[in-house]
Amino acid sequence: MTSWQHVPLPWKAGGLALGLVFFLAVALVKPIGVSTQFVILDGILWDAAVPTVVVPSEDAKSGYSSTNPYLDKSGGKYAKNVANPLNYSFVFVIAMMVGAFVSAILRGGVARDERAMPPVWRANFGDSVGKRYVATFFAGFLVLYGARLAGGCTSGHMMSGMMQTAVSGYIFSAGAFLIGIPAALYLFRKEG
Repeated sequence: MTSWQHVPLPWKAGGLALGLVFFLAVALVKPIGVSTQFVILDGILWDAAVPTVVVPSEDAKSGYSSTNPYLDKSGGKYAKNVANPLNYSFVFVIAMMVGAFVSAILRGGVARDERAMPPVWRANFGDSVGKRYVATFFAGFLVLYGARLAGGCTSGHMMSGMMQTAVSGYIFSAGAFLIGIPAALYLFRKEG
């Protein structure tokens, strides 16, 4: 292991870098948001199994329509993304996953044992790797479900939304912190 693997990015530098990336994204392309792309991926898989889910349509504003009301909303915008997934948003999400994988490999891989657990997790929930994976999957499912219920995720509502002074971004952020802080204090009572 090299010394750079143990040096965290200072929060000020990280905040400035993140702000710059979001600013450039909005200025050059469009605001960043990722949770919708999981719906698009579902649509791509569904359309591969049932090719009539998304069809070309002269009546739709986007040129595509769907038998699914969610994919058909916004004039078939989501249906168009299902039919043509190589768009900025979908490629952005795939690139995020690839980037995370490359980062993990460059940092020495992902430990598949108790070393992968932060001390605070171990102090509160024990050393079971399986328990950690199940909890992580369940938490991820809840976050994605909540993001779709709210019509956007932390990237879209909180980060891009607040940067554009959208009221929904401030409401989403307040709700996230009002629930997140007490939940963390409850779940992680013991220090690691």
